[in-house]
Amino acid sequence: MKINAENEKKLLLTMLDKLGVNKENSEIVSEATLDADLKGFTSHGLGRFHNYIMGIELNNINPDGELIIERETEAMALVNGNNNFGHVVAYKSMKIAIEKAKKVGIAAVGTNNSNHFGVTGFYSDLAIKNGVIGFVIANTEPAIAPLGGKEPIIGTNPIAIGVPGNNYISVDMATSATARGKLLEASRKGEKIPEGLALDSDGNPTIDPNKALEGSILPFGGHKGYSLAFIIEILTGPLVGAAYGKQVKGTATCKENCTKGDLFVAIDPDKFVGITEFKKETESFINELRTSEPGTIIPGDIETKKMDNFRKEGLNIDKVLYEKLKEICENLDINIDDFIIEE
Repeated sequence: MKINAENEKKLLLTMLDKLGVNKENSEIVSEATLDADLKGFTSHGLGRFHNYIMGIELNNINPDGELIIERETEAMALVNGNNNFGHVVAYKSMKIAIEKAKKVGIAAVGTNNSNHFGVTGFYSDLAIKNGVIGFVIANTEPAIAPLGGKEPIIGTNPIAIGVPGNNYISVDMATSATARGKLLEASRKGEKIPEGLALDSDGNPTIDPNKALEGSILPFGGHKGYSLAFIIEILTGPLVGAAYGKQVKGTATCKENCTKGDLFVAIDPDKFVGITEFKKETESFINELRTSEPGTIIPGDIETKKMDNFRKEGLNIDKVLYEKLKEICENLDINIDDFIIEE
């Protein structure tokens, strides 16, 4: 079965409307969810949406929660998300960072009391659209064991950086060898995972996603990925008044109150060398890379290709996901088949 981008957006908006979510927040959540599928991060798109429904039903997500700025200067803010959708908290926090950066050159906004926000790059993309560099990090509930140990204590802790220019320039990755969402997706589909990604609860290598979810995910690049995940844990935990280590909860399934933190940084190139000069020199660097060898890619090229493919071919929906979405839709008096373009 397949769904196209237009129908996915309509389906998401319809479900959110039935759930009583206001139009502004519905637009943000649906755009962020669609963005994940467009870029090929299907584990964070429609495949994750049923978790947000669960969060609302369990009162762990408060769609009407008002963001509270707890501390603020010209170049920073600390935002309490009041348990609203993570997408809404992240979007509005990045907007605050962008507005401040436009005034003073660089700004950082930290958040707590938020929720899972989909793909990290959606928010660095927001910075790009506003002509500034975006830097986004977050912590998640434990998935990575510290070097020398086997008990998960550190999250998969994603990082995304987006750069404005004539090309789409974006880095969006977990600091683990794979995102937890990909394990959840493999489990749902009954698939194995590649070797070298995870350990079971006894510390042995595994290709079974269920054993990996009970065990730990390896950091990418050994000690380098571990060190980066470690630093992100501090910058999105103690720095922003959020949980860290084993106290982080609620990012995988929304079954419990989410305690993670985020940090959004915006840098305005116009305050440094000027936006025109910045884009010109960035483009010169990219041209140097592309002419070095045929087929050279830059960060963002793969996502651009996947977005093009989605728009041309649509998104495949596996049977298990279809049944989950169908159940949600039936409970909301929606006919999911009205949105499917191909059986």
